[in-house]
Amino acid sequence: MAKKILIAEDETTLSKALQLKLSNLGFEVTVANDGAEALDNLKTKSFDLVLLDLMMPKVDGFGVLTEKKSWKNKPIVFINSNLSQKIDIDKALELGADDFLVKSDISLKDIVDKINSKLSK
Repeated sequence: MAKKILIAEDETTLSKALQLKLSNLGFEVTVANDGAEALDNLKTKSFDLVLLDLMMPKVDGFGVLTEKKSWKNKPIVFINSNLSQKIDIDKALELGADDFLVKSDISLKDIVDKINSKLSK
Protein backbone atom coordinates (compact mmCIF):
# COMPACT_ATOMS: atom_id res chain seq x y z
CA MET A 1 0.00 0.00 0.00
CA ALA A 2 1.29 3.46 -0.91
CA LYS A 3 2.58 5.66 1.90
CA LYS A 4 0.53 8.84 2.33
CA ILE A 5 2.11 12.28 2.44
CA LEU A 6 0.50 15.63 3.20
CA ILE A 7 2.27 18.67 1.78
CA ALA A 8 1.13 21.80 3.64
CA GLU A 9 2.65 24.58 1.54
CA ASP A 10 1.27 27.87 0.21
CA GLU A 11 3.97 28.28 -2.46
CA THR A 12 2.13 26.60 -5.34
CA THR A 13 5.20 26.09 -7.52
CA LEU A 14 7.02 24.24 -4.74
CA SER A 15 4.01 22.15 -3.67
CA LYS A 16 3.29 21.11 -7.28
CA ALA A 17 6.94 20.16 -7.89
CA LEU A 18 7.05 18.12 -4.66
CA GLN A 19 3.71 16.50 -5.43
CA LEU A 20 4.88 15.47 -8.90
CA LYS A 21 8.22 14.05 -7.71
CA LEU A 22 6.73 12.18 -4.75
CA SER A 23 3.79 10.83 -6.79
CA ASN A 24 6.25 9.52 -9.37
CA LEU A 25 7.99 7.62 -6.56
CA GLY A 26 4.69 5.91 -5.74
CA PHE A 27 3.56 7.99 -2.76
CA GLU A 28 -0.05 9.07 -2.37
CA VAL A 29 0.21 12.86 -2.04
CA THR A 30 -2.34 15.37 -0.74
CA VAL A 31 -1.64 19.11 -0.94
CA ALA A 32 -3.02 21.72 1.46
CA ASN A 33 -2.50 25.36 0.47
CA ASP A 34 -2.98 26.81 3.95
CA GLY A 35 -2.90 25.75 7.58
CA ALA A 36 -6.67 25.43 7.96
CA GLU A 37 -6.83 23.04 4.99
CA ALA A 38 -3.88 21.10 6.45
CA LEU A 39 -5.70 20.73 9.78
CA ASP A 40 -8.90 19.57 8.07
CA ASN A 41 -6.90 16.86 6.29
CA LEU A 42 -4.99 15.86 9.43
CA LYS A 43 -8.18 15.53 11.47
CA THR A 44 -9.97 13.34 8.93
CA LYS A 45 -7.27 11.32 7.14
CA SER A 46 -4.22 9.32 8.16
CA PHE A 47 -0.78 10.24 6.81
CA ASP A 48 2.65 8.65 7.14
CA LEU A 49 4.48 11.96 6.77
CA VAL A 50 3.64 15.67 6.76
CA LEU A 51 5.84 18.25 5.04
CA LEU A 52 4.78 21.43 6.83
CA ASP A 53 5.59 25.04 5.99
CA LEU A 54 5.54 27.42 8.96
CA MET A 55 4.49 30.62 7.17
CA MET A 56 1.04 29.91 5.71
CA PRO A 57 -2.26 31.79 5.51
CA LYS A 58 -5.17 31.17 7.92
CA VAL A 59 -3.22 28.97 10.38
CA ASP A 60 0.58 28.93 10.48
CA GLY A 61 2.64 25.78 10.85
CA PHE A 62 3.10 26.34 14.58
CA GLY A 63 -0.70 26.47 14.90
CA VAL A 64 -1.01 23.22 12.95
CA LEU A 65 1.55 21.57 15.25
CA THR A 66 -0.20 22.75 18.44
CA GLU A 67 -3.31 20.89 17.24
CA LYS A 68 -1.33 17.63 16.93
CA LYS A 69 -3.48 15.88 19.57
CA SER A 70 -6.56 16.30 17.34
CA TRP A 71 -4.91 14.68 14.31
CA LYS A 72 -6.28 11.31 13.23
CA ASN A 73 -2.84 9.68 13.58
CA LYS A 74 0.72 10.67 14.48
CA PRO A 75 2.71 10.99 11.24
CA ILE A 76 6.36 11.95 10.90
CA VAL A 77 6.53 15.75 10.60
CA PHE A 78 9.19 17.52 8.55
CA ILE A 79 9.14 21.31 8.74
CA ASN A 80 10.09 22.92 5.42
CA SER A 81 10.43 26.64 6.05
CA ASN A 82 12.34 29.81 5.25
CA LEU A 83 12.47 30.54 8.98
CA SER A 84 15.91 29.50 10.12
CA GLN A 85 16.41 31.14 13.51
CA LYS A 86 17.22 28.83 16.39
CA ILE A 87 14.14 30.02 18.31
CA ASP A 88 11.82 28.94 15.45
CA ILE A 89 13.60 25.61 14.98
CA ASP A 90 13.50 24.89 18.74
CA LYS A 91 9.80 25.84 18.96
CA ALA A 92 8.88 23.56 16.04
CA LEU A 93 10.85 20.65 17.50
CA GLU A 94 9.29 21.23 20.96
CA LEU A 95 5.84 21.12 19.36
CA GLY A 96 6.60 17.69 17.90
CA ALA A 97 8.32 18.16 14.55
CA ASP A 98 10.75 15.36 13.70
CA ASP A 99 13.06 17.35 11.44
CA PHE A 100 13.55 20.95 10.31
CA LEU A 101 14.53 21.73 6.73
CA VAL A 102 15.43 25.28 5.71
CA LYS A 103 14.14 25.92 2.18
CA SER A 104 17.07 28.12 1.18
CA ASP A 105 19.57 25.45 2.30
CA ILE A 106 18.05 22.36 0.72
CA SER A 107 17.27 21.32 -2.84
CA LEU A 108 14.03 19.76 -4.00
CA LYS A 109 15.94 16.55 -4.71
CA ASP A 110 17.33 16.48 -1.13
CA ILE A 111 13.84 16.97 0.34
CA VAL A 112 12.48 14.11 -1.76
CA ASP A 113 15.49 11.91 -0.87
CA LYS A 114 14.99 12.59 2.86
CA ILE A 115 11.29 11.73 2.67
CA ASN A 116 11.96 8.63 0.57
CA SER A 117 14.64 7.32 2.94
CA LYS A 118 12.48 7.99 6.02
CA LEU A 119 9.42 6.24 4.59
CA SER A 120 11.16 3.31 2.93
CA LYS A 121 12.33 1.93 6.29
